[in-house]
Amino acid sequence: MDPRQAKKMMRQLGYKEWEGVEEVIIRTADREVVIRNPGVAEMDAQGQHMFMVTGKAEEAVPGGGPAIPDEDVQLVAERTGVTPEEARQALIEADGEPAEAIIKLMQR
Repeated sequence: MDPRQAKKMMRQLGYKEWEGVEEVIIRTADREVVIRNPGVAEMDAQGQHMFMVTGKAEEAVPGGGPAIPDEDVQLVAERTGVTPEEARQALIEADGEPAEAIIKLMQR
């Protein structure tokens, strides 16, 4: 397909890329997922606006707690033998610092 035709088709579908987006937050009752410096595109399909968001997602605690990467949760859980939920809570209490969370859990 000719690039000009592709652009025309995208315009007809209401496709628009957003510029300058700093972060996208998806909030549920018990957690937040924060995507920093995302790529965001919007499309209007029969009156419904659909958004496509790409980027690296980090989990955070509602109310502005630290973003806790799943890799850190897994590391703390493996090193201390606790459940992932306990590891995540320890990381939250340690302001997202894995070493501090591990020490705190090992002192119990």
